[in-house]
Amino acid sequence: MKILSFKLNDEVKFGPKVKKEDAVWDVLKIQQELNVLPAFPTDIIAGIAKGFDFVEQIRKLVEAAKESGSEDQYKYSFSTIEWLSPVPRTPKNIICIGKNYNDHAKEMGADAAPTDLVVFTKAATSIAADGQTLPVHADKTDSLDYEGELAVIIGKKGKAIPKNQAIDYIFGYTIANDVTARDVQQRHQQFFLGKSLDGTCPMGPYLVTKDEIPNPQNLTVVTKVNSEVRQNGSTKDMMFTIEELISILSQYVTLEPGDVILTGTPAGVGKGMKPPTFLKSGDEVKISIEGIGTLVNRFE
Repeated sequence: MKILSFKLNDEVKFGPKVKKEDAVWDVLKIQQELNVLPAFPTDIIAGIAKGFDFVEQIRKLVEAAKESGSEDQYKYSFSTIEWLSPVPRTPKNIICIGKNYNDHAKEMGADAAPTDLVVFTKAATSIAADGQTLPVHADKTDSLDYEGELAVIIGKKGKAIPKNQAIDYIFGYTIANDVTARDVQQRHQQFFLGKSLDGTCPMGPYLVTKDEIPNPQNLTVVTKVNSEVRQNGSTKDMMFTIEELISILSQYVTLEPGDVILTGTPAGVGKGMKPPTFLKSGDEVKISIEGIGTLVNRFE
């Protein structure tokens, strides 16, 4: 199932994409008016915490709308809504993995691939949506860079998770752009400020439930800047697999429903080009991952 978050008349909502239509079901409205279920989460994080019971509830609501004889009043064209990140606000900072692709580690100047996880976070206030125009932050940086990544959405609380159980803790996946102010990152000798400027973590367009992506370690990741292919990698080249990431991270941090893990980026970032080529006003970045879709943002 492809689930999106959106705003309509200043109200934050969520729902599944209508099959074969550029539209979304308003499951909150369906529940409110048709009273299909005894109870239904009104917040996407609360829904994610219910796991696949949440997905089944959504399916029941959509079927009820179709059977009501008035299904059109329960869905909205994409052109009429304001898109939000699939997870508009995480419970904690976004957890990010650095240098998880060997070629990217090399282009960033590493002599050898890391033997331990490189972990940092982005502030929750950096979250932005598909289609949103983002600032280049010219007053803060002249080295704004892109990083196309597969993002994992955690579905249930866990600590010290065994690797062979890690998939059980995933709710789904989305696309993220780990936008980075390289000069700020270098100047402060840490990642947080250079990674956390407002709008530097666009995600979307959808949260795709894990049943639709049976093998997340074999997905193409393609990033285009103004239609020029800059990154063309595969998640099979991760040095630490998704299962390993979840297991290792959970040894130190309790993972919670709605936590987002950015799994690293393949080679081809602007800093790695010769000469380095950073984002400027007017640039458009498109990141595509098979099975999820394409995340598009313009920078100004």
